[in-house]
Amino acid sequence: MAEPNAEKRSFWGWGFANAGPDAAQQEGIRKTTEGRLGTALELADEPRLEAIELPAPGLTPPKSLAKRCTTDPFERAGHTYGKSFRDVVRGARGDFSKPPDFVAYPEDEAEVAALLDWASDARAVVVPYGGGSSVVGGVECVGSDDHRGVVTLDLSRLDAVLEIDRASRAARIQAGIYGPALENALRPHGLTLRHFPQSFEFSTLGGWIATRSGGHYATLYTHIDDFVEGMRVITPSGTVESRRLPGSGAGPSPDRLFLGSEGSLGVITEAWMRLQDRPTYRASASVRFTGKDGFLRGAEAVRALVQSGLAPTNCRLLDAGEAAQSGAGGGEDSVLVLGFESADHPLDAWMTRASEICADAGGILPEGGPRLQHAQDGSGTGGAQREGAAGAWRNAFLQAPYIRDVLVRMAVICETFETAVTWDQFPEFHASVTAAVQEAIDRVCGGGTVNCRFTHAYPDGAAPYYSVMAPGRRGSELEQWGEIKAAAGEALIAHGGTITHHHAVGRDHRPWYDQQRPELFGRALAAAKREFDPAHILNPGVIID
Repeated sequence: MAEPNAEKRSFWGWGFANAGPDAAQQEGIRKTTEGRLGTALELADEPRLEAIELPAPGLTPPKSLAKRCTTDPFERAGHTYGKSFRDVVRGARGDFSKPPDFVAYPEDEAEVAALLDWASDARAVVVPYGGGSSVVGGVECVGSDDHRGVVTLDLSRLDAVLEIDRASRAARIQAGIYGPALENALRPHGLTLRHFPQSFEFSTLGGWIATRSGGHYATLYTHIDDFVEGMRVITPSGTVESRRLPGSGAGPSPDRLFLGSEGSLGVITEAWMRLQDRPTYRASASVRFTGKDGFLRGAEAVRALVQSGLAPTNCRLLDAGEAAQSGAGGGEDSVLVLGFESADHPLDAWMTRASEICADAGGILPEGGPRLQHAQDGSGTGGAQREGAAGAWRNAFLQAPYIRDVLVRMAVICETFETAVTWDQFPEFHASVTAAVQEAIDRVCGGGTVNCRFTHAYPDGAAPYYSVMAPGRRGSELEQWGEIKAAAGEALIAHGGTITHHHAVGRDHRPWYDQQRPELFGRALAAAKREFDPAHILNPGVIID
């Protein structure tokens, strides 16, 4: 028994096994990266599953669930890690020394509950698993001395849109559905969830909710939180189902407790989600900001845009290095990728006003003005081909995880970290964080780059997203990464930011999450963990011990 389309997935890296750069493209990436980093690089071979010896399973599934469980080597290897830098490095090395003992594929909530009951009695860790795209160590198979083994609970067979309420623009959806399948099910009804994270193709609704995912759109509806109307969660102590309502002031929200819980409190099995009509009108433009202060002037333009109430769907500001790397610029100018969408009205007035705001901040708009589009059938939500800098940025955005796998095989340290901070703090925050991380890169790797872009923006602040690239020492990449990661985490917390805006906590961010989280709230969360999960079987070490 295998996961649907499992033969197409990479067991160690991102996405589909044959979808990344081909041999010629990999060689091009190697040469380009050598020039950028100023050092010779060697591309190691990809790992082969047949060359990997997995330890024998230490647990046997209960007979009642055996038909839903597998010890297939591909499945065990593919569910050992997520897709963080640490995960991919270990996968590329062929290090699968701690795989799950078996992978369970329940087909309904009763089977989820039965597995949790068995695991509580058997003292087996259970790691809830959506698409496995965590970039913070959120699904790594880590047990403890108090447990006998680890089981991955893969929810991909709970993958249906169960009910659509067209009048309310909402749907009841199972948690294991992947992004493309979800949108395909909604499209005939003229609806969309309108949530497109970078991992969209390889992540699930339940994973988005469990990690408080941030979607592609930069303002207004950014986090999955905004779309949750109600949910069902299976815990070892029973089922929690919140009432489906458009809004409620009845005490603390139960949904808020499970949003961002990363599988540590319960298994999200379904949710009622708010939907939107599919956009038919679009407008886009790229705006250049020149000079050494171009990025800060671009930030001022973004602040003015989000405080204007225009609510652009795309408001991605790229510094000069980030723009050059993605093909959206030549390396001299910062670039603002700006876009609007609507299912109701043309966008000329919105884009005209946005262009005025950008020009007031010193932005240079493209000759010929913005690009306006009207798609009568509402097609192309999140997937239409874009032109110019916007199209180049989007293509680079989607290909980046595949390219990261190639860089890992060249022993390059390539990491991203993201945060959020208020506008009044941003200039000093950005300078301090960049300096701290650059110092760590220079000290640990002898040089490298740190670039920045905005992923999301709010009236009261922005979400800067930093990208690090530096030459590593083969065999020491994880130690080098750890020092740079620590410098970044300390700088974010010390200068008033959050340890994560949308990547979640996982194991990679846990030390700084503990600093950010109020101590009394941490004790309350621990009490909730004891109530929902008395045997502490659910994803221990993520969010809380």
